Amino acid sequence: MIEFRGAGPAGFTERLDTVIDIYTAAMDPPREQIAGRKTIMRNHSTYPYFQCYFAELRDSPGEGGAPRPPIVVGFAYGFRGAPGQWWHDVVYRALEERAGEEAAHAWLGFAFELAEIHVHPDHQGRGIGRAMIRTLCAGRPERSAVLSTHDRPTAARHLYAAMGFTDLLARFVFPGGYEEYAIMGRPLPLD
Repeated sequence: MIEFRGAGPAGFTERLDTVIDIYTAAMDPPREQIAGRKTIMRNHSTYPYFQCYFAELRDSPGEGGAPRPPIVVGFAYGFRGAPGQWWHDVVYRALEERAGEEAAHAWLGFAFELAEIHVHPDHQGRGIGRAMIRTLCAGRPERSAVLSTHDRPTAARHLYAAMGFTDLLARFVFPGGYEEYAIMGRPLPLD
């Protein structure tokens, strides 16, 4: 059985090694990028209104009926985007250039940024990612939810589209990068 456990900044950073393990299994990044990703994630936990949910697999009791500790199989986190945050500023400028200041403000002026959503590959395809997004976005006061994902036909891209996220920017390359991303958004609350 999968349960979702909320965590604020302290609970998130306590489990950062587990988070990195799941991220690495799901994304298969180059080894040299993992330490930097860990620093970025730790920094994200300091952002305003940070919230994380862990997807925990609760197994049947062990020998003698003693409960087994839950196994974390996924995590998702986000925070309120604000000027001065790298992703927010880069995406705001790009959206402003392509769609105008009004559109950039409408989408990013009071937005919940879904920074990371990952499920261990052994547990993907079971609705865990969708449930984590719904749980994470429930009751949020922001007017929109925004995220970035690889701009190719991945399972994640399909999931976001199925949940009503639309492309705000397509084929977007972050400064210093080379991969194309889609910046997606949808109004809150989720249906």
